[in-house]
Amino acid sequence: MNTVASPSGLCLRTALTALAAFLTGVLAASSTASLSLRWTSIIAGVSVLVSLVACIVWSHRRERRRRAAPAQTFDEARLMAIIRSSREAIVTIDAMQRIVLMNPMAEELFGCDAANAIGGPLSRFIPERFRLVHAGHVEQFGTTGTFDRRMGSQRVLYALRDDGSEFPIEASISQSQYGDEKLYTVMLRDVTERVRAEEALTQSREDLRELSANLQQVREEEKAHIARELHDDLGQSLTALKMDVTVIAHALDREAIDRAYVHERLQAMARVIDATVASVRRIAANQRPAMLDDLGLVAAIDWLADEFSQRYGIRVVRRLEVGPAVFPHGAATAVFRIVQEALTNVARHAQASLVTLTMYADGERCALDIVDDGRGLPVHEQPGDPRAGRNFGLLGIRERVRMLGGTLSTGEPGKGFNLSIAFPLNTLQPEETQS
Repeated sequence: MNTVASPSGLCLRTALTALAAFLTGVLAASSTASLSLRWTSIIAGVSVLVSLVACIVWSHRRERRRRAAPAQTFDEARLMAIIRSSREAIVTIDAMQRIVLMNPMAEELFGCDAANAIGGPLSRFIPERFRLVHAGHVEQFGTTGTFDRRMGSQRVLYALRDDGSEFPIEASISQSQYGDEKLYTVMLRDVTERVRAEEALTQSREDLRELSANLQQVREEEKAHIARELHDDLGQSLTALKMDVTVIAHALDREAIDRAYVHERLQAMARVIDATVASVRRIAANQRPAMLDDLGLVAAIDWLADEFSQRYGIRVVRRLEVGPAVFPHGAATAVFRIVQEALTNVARHAQASLVTLTMYADGERCALDIVDDGRGLPVHEQPGDPRAGRNFGLLGIRERVRMLGGTLSTGEPGKGFNLSIAFPLNTLQPEETQS
């Protein structure tokens, strides 16, 4: 009964009654509020209770010091147990922004024992560049009359561990008045993983945007290249054939036909036709080799390696052991384009003399390794580097690997180009069996 009659007991009863009413209102509105709003509201309500408990604890410490009475009420012990077992980090400071309470989760979060932190300044856990601004914001919050609010709602906040490392946090703050003393309680959590995921998503969207723009440019360049090929090869060949036909027609109109001359022109026309057929096959093969559909992926990679060696003078050693693995049309095209782009990168950047191309399947997964003896990729062109999106060849390879549900890794910078890809075979279903 003495506990209820004391100021701290009245404060505690008021806090519990207010919290019960608050949570009842939140639950009643849960059908219309968003998950984020409900969670923020619940955290704010709990932080209010924690702040009031901190007031009670702080007040009783003063009373115990004054009365030399170490006894603790049952309600205080129970609430302190809740605070200590909370999965949220909880820190309470006084008006001078000195720490007066720190629960075990906060100790774990900051890497510091509460015994070493209580009584010290909160600024030890704030990066130096934010300390003045943070202190001003807390002081301003104390004058607003607002009971609680979320901190840093428009930007990411950063805290400082005891070892000096920074990390992003999400926090809410509440204030409580007990007599002439004011306390601030902050509930916070480490959001490093969420920030990393958001940054990765943002980077992925930027990469895809740049890749899409680059694909449009490549498509236009490819159209221009095909137009030049048709004009220079097929156009000239057809013009030559037309001229030969005209010459033969004039020769046949004469009374005395020079059979030897006509025969010579016909042989020239046959050579032009053979060259034209070869040009058509080359242009078609550059777009998509027929053997990829007719003979399969391994034969197409063999042909691609031979063409690469003939064009650039770089030897390609192949070890292609896929066994009975079946690659449907889409997967075969993706793997072929990966090898094609990788070899193109070797020719452009590696300054290599030898490329080793290994591909094998073990029944569950397929692995593809492309290694050369050149200078390797510069640091800023590594896929993990934020600027790697500028290398659209590697970016295209990475997107194709994602389409296959696989993983991609590269070697260390300056130690030769080393591309390693692995993807599961059980995800490569033939198109006709897909629903």
